[in-house]
Amino acid sequence: MAWRAYCAIVSARFRMLLQYRAAALAGFGTQLFWGLIRAMIFEAFYRSTTAPQPMTYPEVVNYVWLGQALLMFLPWSGDREVQAMIRSGNVAYELLRPLDLYTLWFSRAVANRTAPVVLRALPLFTIAWLFFGLQLPPSLASAAAWALATFGALLLSCAVSTLITLSLFWTISGEGVAALMSVAVMLFSGMTVPLPLFPDRMQAILNFLPFRGLVDVPFRLYMGHIPPEGAFPLFAHQIAWTGVLVAVGHWLVARGARRLVVQGG
Repeated sequence: MAWRAYCAIVSARFRMLLQYRAAALAGFGTQLFWGLIRAMIFEAFYRSTTAPQPMTYPEVVNYVWLGQALLMFLPWSGDREVQAMIRSGNVAYELLRPLDLYTLWFSRAVANRTAPVVLRALPLFTIAWLFFGLQLPPSLASAAAWALATFGALLLSCAVSTLITLSLFWTISGEGVAALMSVAVMLFSGMTVPLPLFPDRMQAILNFLPFRGLVDVPFRLYMGHIPPEGAFPLFAHQIAWTGVLVAVGHWLVARGARRLVVQGG
């Protein structure tokens, strides 16, 4: 069955990416450093104001450390190997596989988004919990809601990163699209500043866009800032946007494959 082939692709690529332990160690150190910097910036902000804020400082600290631990979940770029295949012309082999091209590249994205997180998240969670103020979920219900929303965030992230990969049909390099997308993800997901701290007039727009499902939704469910009973509508929002992006992706594959010119002929 076709789904077994896609599962095999995820499994093989996941195991391959787990071999990059030195890169994971370097990434762990970098994410720990930037987590400390961001926590100190927010501490200075909270100490300099007496105005009531929509999130407490401990909640913001949780938000920061969750962001650093799960940083590699975010759709920073497309698939670098597919980019190289398009440049070299070896993408023709992908087109000849008896598999759906979009689902094939989506499966690769699943491994690309999860393997680095597996290597980095647990040690960073542990260090942040022991020494830097990361708190555990207030209840099992909050933990379960966070797990559900994190799964939705993974699907949404893979849909976004696969769209970036598909842009290579038209741009060859894809760097411009990836740069624009990374800015949008950082700003509108809550990774730069937690979304509740944005002005009230922007909240309706932020709540509609898909990006909040990548960071803001799972993190606030984790800390109980959003009650666990609110998880299912938010998960439905993630799945709805994932469905839209997947449909757009299939449409782009159909158009892009018809006009693709392989290097050399």
